[in-house]
Amino acid sequence: MNKIERVKLLRFAFSGVFATGLHVCIAITLITQAGMSPPWANAIAFTWATGGSYLLNTFWSFSALPALTNARRFALVSLGGLALTALVSRMTQLAGGTPGIGIALVVCVVPPLTFVAHRCWTYR
Repeated sequence: MNKIERVKLLRFAFSGVFATGLHVCIAITLITQAGMSPPWANAIAFTWATGGSYLLNTFWSFSALPALTNARRFALVSLGGLALTALVSRMTQLAGGTPGIGIALVVCVVPPLTFVAHRCWTYR
């Protein structure tokens, strides 16, 4: 991997940490301050975090401009990542793994695959 790709990967990782923090802050606020149910709070938080992640990754990680095409692709890759997260978590549970192992597997599997998908498809 050349230097430019490493920079994109590091920026993508930072954007993911930022989006995760945004999701957590929004979900906790909606649950504790607005009395919203956790599923609804997390759905709203996921939407906002994905939007923030799209903007940060578009402008900063991949040095692109917002466009309907890459926004749709970003949303599809994000939903695919969500589905893969659920699948890895469920498979870990069925195999008798602990929640911590499931989370570790998700962290090891989903971000690298979504980076490649964004690099090769979303922002091509």
